[in-house]
Amino acid sequence: MYHFFQYNWQVRDEWLDWCEQIPPEELLKVRTGGVGNILHTLVHIIDVEYSWISAIQGKQDIEIDFNTFTDIETVRELSNHYRKEINNFLLNDKVSSDKLVSASWIDGEFMKQEILQHIIAHEIHHIGQLSIWARELDLKPVSANVIFRGLF
Repeated sequence: MYHFFQYNWQVRDEWLDWCEQIPPEELLKVRTGGVGNILHTLVHIIDVEYSWISAIQGKQDIEIDFNTFTDIETVRELSNHYRKEINNFLLNDKVSSDKLVSASWIDGEFMKQEILQHIIAHEIHHIGQLSIWARELDLKPVSANVIFRGLF
């Protein structure tokens, strides 16, 4: 499963690079779907990943103010900052895959394995939304291809 986190991180980095060609007003322009705009959809992806990993670890959720993210560099910094902690957790994880986890923002308990798969699918889902928006801007989207990424 770690390979798919690496895949998502590679693709996310490519989207962050892709965003550098887009004027800030286009990154923040209200769009149909996702979290409403390109920049905040990327923040949402990062936030969900970190929040669920924190829940698995029994840590308190950190609420993010999306309005503080107005440029691609602050989003990249957030991604890199959280990724270091998430990567370390994934590489050293000793939590049983059937451990039940609860999170402050949702009712119920979920198996750790289910949460990890949700995190991966969630990002892939939103990457699809970014691809649609890229085409609406008449730009080539980032490849979602797993092959040729050197992960396996």
